Amino acid sequence: MLSFNRYAGMLPLLLFAAIANAQQSPPVTLKQLLIQVDQKAPTLLTDSAAIAIRRAQAAETHNNWLPNLRLNYQADIGTSNNTTGPYFGFGIIPSSSGGIHNTNVTTTMSDNFGIAALDWEIYNFGRYAAENRVANSDVVVEQKQYAESKYDLEAYTIANYLQLLRLQDFLGIQNRNIQRTQEIYRSIKSLAVSGVRAGVDTSIADAELSKARLNYIELTNQLKQIQLQLSSVSGFPYQSIIPDSTVENTLIGQPVAYTFPSDTANHPLVNFYKSVYQNNLQRESLVKNLYNPKIFFEAAGWGRASSVDAAGQYNSLSSGYGFQRGNYLVGIGISYNLFDLRRRQLKLRTQKASTNYAFKKLQEQEQLLSVSASQADVELQTSLDRLREIPKQLKAASDGYRQKLSLYRNGLTDIIELDAALNILYRAETDYMQAKYNYTSAVFQKAITENQVNSVLNYIK
Repeated sequence: MLSFNRYAGMLPLLLFAAIANAQQSPPVTLKQLLIQVDQKAPTLLTDSAAIAIRRAQAAETHNNWLPNLRLNYQADIGTSNNTTGPYFGFGIIPSSSGGIHNTNVTTTMSDNFGIAALDWEIYNFGRYAAENRVANSDVVVEQKQYAESKYDLEAYTIANYLQLLRLQDFLGIQNRNIQRTQEIYRSIKSLAVSGVRAGVDTSIADAELSKARLNYIELTNQLKQIQLQLSSVSGFPYQSIIPDSTVENTLIGQPVAYTFPSDTANHPLVNFYKSVYQNNLQRESLVKNLYNPKIFFEAAGWGRASSVDAAGQYNSLSSGYGFQRGNYLVGIGISYNLFDLRRRQLKLRTQKASTNYAFKKLQEQEQLLSVSASQADVELQTSLDRLREIPKQLKAASDGYRQKLSLYRNGLTDIIELDAALNILYRAETDYMQAKYNYTSAVFQKAITENQVNSVLNYIK
């Protein structure tokens, strides 16, 4: 008795707090939430940064044609005691000049050397253009991946928003169930005091009331968890994410409005796989051009001085600095490795396998979207049929409960039958809530699959 009075006193306070909070936080429409997610979602911010990386890489690739112009200078002191003869340079031999003395001379000499050398791969039969196309294609792939991430996050947000609507409806049902149980409790209490009913009925009603309150607490926790998930992607405080309860009725009231044409050809998921396939085709083209001959333009100008003169005399070390002789050289060359024919054949075979895989994935996604669209149509029609039938169940269950409550108050039935009628009404309300959720979920599933989310959003404002 004391426990019930304490709970009964707390409930109006809780309801008042909930109403006050709802007044302070106006409902967040689905369109508002999606706009906020587009702007604040951490994953989208990360993906947009990845696009910037690809663009920077493309700009780097576009400048691969630039020539190399190297400026070198060195001043040396040491010996020049060599003998004439050819060799392959290994990169660590300091000099390749021929011998000018018949004997071993270890006199110190000085020299300096300066050179400006230009080498430029001026033409490679299409490799530069192929590299640029691949770089541009990489940017497109990243952009399409961003669009796909946005699409996935949009679907995630819609699904959680609809769950919020479902739980909000469920909390309303649970609240009504608590009120009915309290009404039964008060009836039992008055009948027990007058001796018409046994005290055990009071205990049964008290247990049912406690169970209803525990369900309410659990549902409130579930609702807050989903609010937190939406808060993490939207940046809204989770307490302020109150769903617009008019969405379901608006969608249910316009069942013929969702016969929009499918736009799977421009679906973000299909576009992503198309871009991957096109990227692989561009890489095939690059492989074909990667091993082409290369035409080089070479130019160099250099100056040199030495403390050893033309007669082989070793002069003062200071005479080895400051350029004494100057030369230049300009030429055009071509380079081609015959074994690159085999390398190109092997690499092209590998790339063609990758291209074929990308094409199969594209076909797979197109097929999956087609099947999903058909499934959404079936689910939408089934959900609509349920909505047409369930009100009959709900009316019958409501009438049955009121009759059983009247009979119980007049002592013509027992608490077990009354509790059964209450459970039937509770199940009917729950079924109606679930039917509304299934219908709205099917509408958006169809819209997401057929790339028509904006068309649905325009109906619900």
